[in-house]
Parts: sequence; C-alpha cells; structure tokens
Amino acid sequence: MQQPEEKKKFVRDKFASISGRYDLLNSLLSMRIDRYWRWRTTRLLREFPAGPVLDLCAGTLPLSLELARQAKNRQVLAVDFCEDMLRAGVRALPDDDRRQRIFPVCGDGEEIPAPDNTFWGCTVAFGVRNLARTQQGLNEMYRVLQPTGKLLILEFSRPTNPVVKPVYNFYLNQVLPRIAGLISGDKEAYDYLASSIAEFYEPRELLAMLEKAGFGETRRLPLTFGIVSIYIGVK
Repeated sequence: MQQPEEKKKFVRDKFASISGRYDLLNSLLSMRIDRYWRWRTTRLLREFPAGPVLDLCAGTLPLSLELARQAKNRQVLAVDFCEDMLRAGVRALPDDDRRQRIFPVCGDGEEIPAPDNTFWGCTVAFGVRNLARTQQGLNEMYRVLQPTGKLLILEFSRPTNPVVKPVYNFYLNQVLPRIAGLISGDKEAYDYLASSIAEFYEPRELLAMLEKAGFGETRRLPLTFGIVSIYIGVK
C-alpha cells in the first residue's frame, strides 16, 4: 500500500501526463454522459445562485464552468494540486463572462487554501478517490463551508445490478485502460482509475465519514445504474 505522500506524487504525476487529452478522453470514454453527471450535481446548488463556491480537485475546470454557467452571480474558486491540469483548463476556457468568475488555484485538498466559513457550496468531481487522507480532506471541506452550506461529491461507484455489473466491470478493467492508454500514451493512469474505483469506500462508509466530519442531512443519489453517485452533506 502506498504511503500518503507517495500516493500524492503518483496521482499528481499521472494527471500531469494526461492533462492535454483529459477532457477528450472523459467525453469519449463516458460517451458524453459525464456532462449530464456534472449538470445534475451543479443543479443541487441552485439555492445558492450567488456568492463563492469551491470546486475542489477541479482538474481541467469542467465542473467549474458548469457551476459558473448555471448561476451568473456565482464566483468559483477552482483548486487542484496538479498545476498541469489547471493550466490545460485555463487554456481551454471559453471567451465569455465565466473567465472573470473562475479563479484557478494550485492547492492541496487536504489543506484547502481558504479561511473557515467561506463558501456556500463545495463540489468535488471524481477527486475524493485521489485524496491520500480522505477523512482529513472531508474535515477540510466542512471547515471552509459556511453554516448551511452544501457539499456535493460526484464519484464513481460500483453498480450492483446483476446485468449491468459484469458489463461495466469488463469495460472498466479491460476496454477502458487499453483505449485510454493508446490515446493518452499512459495506460498506467487508467489502470489506476480502475483499481481506485474497485478499492474505494462503499457508499455507507463514505456517508459515515461525512457524518464524522460534521455533516448532516447526508444522502446518496445514484446515477446511470449506479455507475456514479452524488454524495450530499450540509453543514
């Protein structure tokens, strides 16, 4: 098992190596369903149409863009610990008003560079798996949210449907790493994707960790046959 600092370095290096083709691969490998997942996640913050929100593990900024698109008076602090991913996202930002409302910052999700009680919402899309110290990261998310602020974690989960499960597992473990490896030039990064999903917490375990961090009203919203889930908590 990797030590926390070893995992951080490995994940940072892998994301840096695929940053230039990351968005293309996400759309291709998910058959563009990833856009729907981000839309559904962001809609859950519609009671906070103005003020600051945090997009943690923001990567190439696709969720930050959706957060800014859905609310014209919303400012988004986009934090990621891989500078190459953020730079790729900044280069691809559309020439519209969202450029002025998205603020990319290179920072660690386990030591969020923001004061206590700052944000109305915190979103994390496919990033919680990559934290080296998950509970510490969740504690930090709670710290930076304002009272009544909402945490939304969009993350891969493991479908339990007996028809979907074997098809999904074959695609995830056999098809996806090969295709992604050919396009990105780094098959190991997508082998890691499959293994990190397989080793990730069960939904009830992650919800218990949210409650341990202090969140209330915790629940899980499965999407697309349980391939992904949105985990919700309120401060």
